[in-house]
Amino acid sequence: MTTATAATSAPATGNTRGRDTVGVPRLLRAELRWIFRRPRTLVVLGLLAVIPIVLGLGLTLVDTTASGGGGDGREGGGAGANLLVSAAGNALVLPIAALMLTITLLLPLVAAMASADALAGETAHGTLRGWLLAPVSRGRLLTVKALGVAAVVLASVLLMSLTGIVTGLVINGSGSLFTLSGSTLSFGAALLKVALAAGWVALQLCAVGAIALAISAGTEHPMLVVASVLAGTIVFSILGILDSLSWLHPFLLTESWPAISDVLRDPVPGGDLAEGAVRAFCYIVIGLSIAYARLTTKDG
Repeated sequence: MTTATAATSAPATGNTRGRDTVGVPRLLRAELRWIFRRPRTLVVLGLLAVIPIVLGLGLTLVDTTASGGGGDGREGGGAGANLLVSAAGNALVLPIAALMLTITLLLPLVAAMASADALAGETAHGTLRGWLLAPVSRGRLLTVKALGVAAVVLASVLLMSLTGIVTGLVINGSGSLFTLSGSTLSFGAALLKVALAAGWVALQLCAVGAIALAISAGTEHPMLVVASVLAGTIVFSILGILDSLSWLHPFLLTESWPAISDVLRDPVPGGDLAEGAVRAFCYIVIGLSIAYARLTTKDG
């Protein structure tokens, strides 16, 4: 049973008050069941869970075969390359390095897919009309859809973090939990840093999902939503490396994404992380506002 079916099965009172009789918890439970029963959702989550494992095994093989080389090759590869070098012998770095590598493309793609299915996909299949005719306000509809996208994002990030932690501990052991600043951490402190990184990445992806929901509310073609988010992420990344457009950089969502590596320092420099969180919150507000404005005018 889809969430639209769950909504339409609720009793209507025949007046305007009947449009708000379906509670958000009931709708959200139906939405989450529908989301996590989709085969493509399970496949995507499974593939994301494998990424830290493959990354850890690959780094172990590279570190083993190149152990006789000097340290000169470790210079000049950007923040991502430096994290990968550190992850080869540090159980703490591996899950955060996996998040940093995938936040540039794969994780935004997951958020876009979830948002595309939430509105454009249901419009294409005709099930969104059931929502709009049911005793559910447009605000509750958008709330449930946004929470569903957030659930997919959170599941993706947590799954990658969990497999990254386990893989890092299996390969490097619990005695290799140290920061990029050189300080050694306890297992609990290391978990706290990974949780901070995962929460920050999830917030960035929720911002991507909010913009994708705004696009999804205005079309019935899910692939258009995915393509738009993918193109936007690439364009933002390109604009972010152009010094001549430095005035535009504070407005780019992707500008603070490399700051995830700051979590691995001791103490954590929170300036870029806080700026990225505020920027993501602004994108969430803008995206959901546009989506709500579109839903309130949908089908009259």
